[in-house]
Amino acid sequence: MALPSVNPTKTTSWEKLKTHFEEVQSLKMKELFAQDPERANKFTIKWEDFYLDFSKNRITEETFKYLLELAYDVNLKEAIESQFSGEKINETEGRAVLHSALRAPESAVVEVDGVNVIPEVYKVKRKIEAFTNEVVNGERKGYTGKPFTHIVNVGIGGSDLGPAMVVDALEYYKNHLTTYFVSNVDGDHVNEVIKKLDPETTLFVIVSKTFTTQETISNANTIKSWFLESASETDIARHFVAVSTNLDAVSNFGIDSNNIFPMWDWVGGRFSLWSAVGLSISLAVGYDNYACLLEGAHKMDEHFKTEDFKSNIPVVLGLISIWYNNFFNAESEAIIAYSQYLNQFATYLQQGIMESNGKSVDRNGDVIDYQTGTLIWGEPGTNSQHAFFQLIHQGTKLIPADFIGFVKSLHGNQDHQDKLTSNFLAQTEALLNGKTEAEVVAEGTSEAIIPFKVFQGNKPTNTIFIQKLTPESLGKLIAMYEHKIFVQGVIWNIFSYDQFGVELGKQLASKILQEFNKTSIEAHDASTVNLLKYYKENS
Repeated sequence: MALPSVNPTKTTSWEKLKTHFEEVQSLKMKELFAQDPERANKFTIKWEDFYLDFSKNRITEETFKYLLELAYDVNLKEAIESQFSGEKINETEGRAVLHSALRAPESAVVEVDGVNVIPEVYKVKRKIEAFTNEVVNGERKGYTGKPFTHIVNVGIGGSDLGPAMVVDALEYYKNHLTTYFVSNVDGDHVNEVIKKLDPETTLFVIVSKTFTTQETISNANTIKSWFLESASETDIARHFVAVSTNLDAVSNFGIDSNNIFPMWDWVGGRFSLWSAVGLSISLAVGYDNYACLLEGAHKMDEHFKTEDFKSNIPVVLGLISIWYNNFFNAESEAIIAYSQYLNQFATYLQQGIMESNGKSVDRNGDVIDYQTGTLIWGEPGTNSQHAFFQLIHQGTKLIPADFIGFVKSLHGNQDHQDKLTSNFLAQTEALLNGKTEAEVVAEGTSEAIIPFKVFQGNKPTNTIFIQKLTPESLGKLIAMYEHKIFVQGVIWNIFSYDQFGVELGKQLASKILQEFNKTSIEAHDASTVNLLKYYKENS
């Protein structure tokens, strides 16, 4: 097997962690800080422009020691080498997992089936660069000779979430082009976007590996029909480009073969923004910024590959997450970024994390009897403080949270940045310390209200402080979470890179769609039959 298959619960380190958990589960982090003045320094990692403080977690040095032992017991080091070397670690689909190769230097050698893929990667990169420059500089024009002003990315899942998140996150670096993303098969979505477009100056990027994805092709055909109300079939070649492997389907759609950007089966959809799927990113922020995004991710790749586990950011974050998920039974994790630019970051990570590690069968094909996967959710701070923070502070659920902040703002308004950062730091302090009954009494609170104002504290957080939101630092941040996903998948002994769980609903939808034009209804459960009848009678 390309990946080691070790049931984590059968390891010596897991047994140590179980025993240890019984001893420390009630420990208060405040007491741990009081007992050890060096605690914050011991649980901090400084790397380039990243500063990770994981001291506000329910861990001791002994906990950390056992977690690191777990990483070695499941052969994480060997698994990392297998992934980066191009072994087919996506065994259920018979594929390598090499999104890291997309950001490797041109001098690198990464082989799949004995062939170095890097030359082909750079061939596509050069095509993206040339195309981007032609569009941005106004050299490539629409069918009436006007330069493009709008870009519309048509895709779904990884063909939408990654590019959309990055374009949003790098808005400060955007050029003059206006970028839209169409994903949902909901016709109201695509038509609302169409209302804002001029067919003479809009370039459409259709992203679908197979060029058969229902949502993407439905939206592409709707856009095509709208476009042809003003233009001719031959004009499609000027206004539509595709990121796909299905050359025949793309050609039949009317897209010029020169406007097809290839992708590879060793790039999973949710990790594909680094490939030609990122064409819309390059168009939105310019190729140089896109290249910096990739360079940042490559730097995190090297950190992950070479750094000792105890100071390896993705490894440490993955291990801490295992600790809460499998020992404290914490089902979810919140991602709180103190930057409005990262408005879509948690949404993006939902796919990456939940689609990857939402598995209940191990790498041997056996049903798992331990928890895998985490529920991911979050919104930017400070908005989220006025929304769901009540649940984290005083609710009954244990919700570990990652706080992501930046030392410097992009527009340079220090007053706003100081207020933002004060909230960023205050929230993790409040979650750590809480507020005791004595402190509430000291504030002069009436006796009847005292219980309602007590905060238990002892709520775990990681603080990820980054110097500044740049294309490079964003690349590092995204790659950091990608590698955390991998660490968790290896420890849980699951295959993180297939996603068969998304297929069943699609298959049933195709069958139900055909029934809308039939007089009879096929065999379904009684609820679905009633709902089908209701829709057919009222639509």
